Amino acid sequence: MPSDSKSWFTSRMLTTTRKQSVGEKAGEPAATQALRVSPPAPGASEIFQLLRDGQPRTRAELAQLTGLARSTVASRVDTLMELGFVAPYGGAVSTGGRPPSLFALNPAARVVIGADLGATHALVVLSDLAGSELGSERAVLDISEGPDVVLGWLVEAISRLLAAGERSHGDLAAIGIGLPGPVEHDTGRPINPPIMPGWDRFDVPGLVQQAYPVPVLVDNDVNIMALGEQNAHWRDTGDLMFIKVATGIGAGIISGGTLQRGAQGTAGDLGHVRILRGGELPCRCGNTGCLEAVAGGPALAAALSAVTGNRLSSGGEVISLVRAGDAAAIQVIRQAGRDIGDVLATCVNLINPSVIVVGGIMASAGEHLLAGIREVVYRRSLPLATEHLRIVPSVSGERAGVSGAAAMAIAHVLSPESIEAATLSGP
Repeated sequence: MPSDSKSWFTSRMLTTTRKQSVGEKAGEPAATQALRVSPPAPGASEIFQLLRDGQPRTRAELAQLTGLARSTVASRVDTLMELGFVAPYGGAVSTGGRPPSLFALNPAARVVIGADLGATHALVVLSDLAGSELGSERAVLDISEGPDVVLGWLVEAISRLLAAGERSHGDLAAIGIGLPGPVEHDTGRPINPPIMPGWDRFDVPGLVQQAYPVPVLVDNDVNIMALGEQNAHWRDTGDLMFIKVATGIGAGIISGGTLQRGAQGTAGDLGHVRILRGGELPCRCGNTGCLEAVAGGPALAAALSAVTGNRLSSGGEVISLVRAGDAAAIQVIRQAGRDIGDVLATCVNLINPSVIVVGGIMASAGEHLLAGIREVVYRRSLPLATEHLRIVPSVSGERAGVSGAAAMAIAHVLSPESIEAATLSGP
């Protein structure tokens, strides 16, 4: 993240959930009223991390879990409440005297934006801090139109979503964006993206922050799809690979509960691993014999065209034939699964994931692609590595990316560093 984003976020978190100006109508929700705070309690992030899962707890329970004095816990809970991140939750059973109060994460304290900008589509959602979707907008938008057009649409879409959700610009805490190409995560700049003319090293956060001066986190589409799938369906799984099979082929790798981006953000670029069956087939990356040149959508269309004599131009047409029961198309997809499985078998031995999720447009071929992948992975990988390995289709489908972008933004807003910065400075 750019350093100016970090410094802005430290100061931005000094504000309350919503400030109430002089003359506002009486009776508005408490979340919109200005709050007066006592001196902040340093270290409140430790308390907050115990509450961010949404499970309500009492001050006594928090004191027991942390080993802190009850007075210290009370001070830190008060600070978190004044910031809006924590709110009272129902009531608790008394064991004598006044009933103890329960506290939990206040999902409405802030909102975030998640945006999935694909090759030919754009999907953006407004989400609360629990990941619940508050609104969404979709458009047919070609990424090749350039950053000014695409990000211009995004800026306007965010404004419309905030207005529709009755949230102010001040409620927006962070924006997560997924792009269909390599991204230097620390700066949010695309690096030599093959299908994104005009985007190379473009300052994506800088442009968006002209309209919304909040942290803008940018990653490639496969990484955010991995985050989205894990967040929605595999929360208890710390070792997961998400494989996107579309025009290109890539992987999002979560190991030990952490997304692995690599030194320059290119971790998981499976499409450009050389395979034996690739021979000297040219790949758009400039090398030959890459997995993408054999098993990517355009490659499968070309392979099926050669078999049938009918000219196909896209992987989507191959999928249509598979769904219609075309035997030649099914064989082409099954072989693509084997080729992908050949690379994944090595990954399984190296990374030892417990789940491999297969998504992307070509994954809509269903069990034919998965069968080919499983056939090779289970045969070629170490028995111990595959003993409990599951290879499954994506459940989130096309919403995996936008869900992951929102999750990335939420993780930043609720991180110990961000909460500590906010509590040290006060609202």
